[in-house]
Amino acid sequence: MHDAPLSLHPTLPATVPLVGVDGCRGGWVAAHLPAGGDVGDVRGRVAPDVATLLAALPADAEVAIDVPIGLPDAGPRACDAAARRALGARRASVFAAPVRSVLAAETYPDALARHRAADGRGLAKQAYFLLPKIREVDALLAATPALEGRVKETHPELAFATLAGAPLAHGKRTPEGRSTRDALLEAHLPGALARVRDDLAGASGVAPDDVLDAVALLLAVARRAAGRDRVLPARAADGAPRDAVGRAMEIHG
Repeated sequence: MHDAPLSLHPTLPATVPLVGVDGCRGGWVAAHLPAGGDVGDVRGRVAPDVATLLAALPADAEVAIDVPIGLPDAGPRACDAAARRALGARRASVFAAPVRSVLAAETYPDALARHRAADGRGLAKQAYFLLPKIREVDALLAATPALEGRVKETHPELAFATLAGAPLAHGKRTPEGRSTRDALLEAHLPGALARVRDDLAGASGVAPDDVLDAVALLLAVARRAAGRDRVLPARAADGAPRDAVGRAMEIHG
């Protein structure tokens, strides 16, 4: 069952610039839409670091990014647990966010020791390999506080589940999973995926599933801009849970 009602397709043209950002081996990949743009204006871009990527886009853009932002001092995040429940068979795509003290680790044994010292849990190597991306976004938000209201943690599998009305049956790296995701994106943004692929053709370090996720994140941020996004966990009356530096511990989709 879903933890929140499914969101509707966003209304276009966009009233503000919209950007969906996914990490990739070559850095970061984005699908973006300018203010006033419609489906035919969706484009792709790649950059080696997130600061360069966002600096090349409008300063008032609303951004959906697939990376943990609010980090706990100890214990699991409620948003990760809620996302796993919502995704059912795709639950393994949600990695538990590391505790904030792990950001200072330089090796896996160091990160593991810091995590165990914080709350007794270990740290999966998959989560450790995400640390450079998490650090990069954390540093950017610390250096540019104005971004915090516009850059939101968003999960592409939640975005796809929202579009489909249920978690998808197949993983994104399988032929069935790719074709299902292609069809969902084409139904909601006709021609956009092909244009983004063309823009990124030949780009180093960008995999096919990175492009699918970036376009799904673009749709998620469009729903958010229209006030129709899905947020986990459901917000309490006093807002989202916050970490020690004031960042929301929530996942949009």
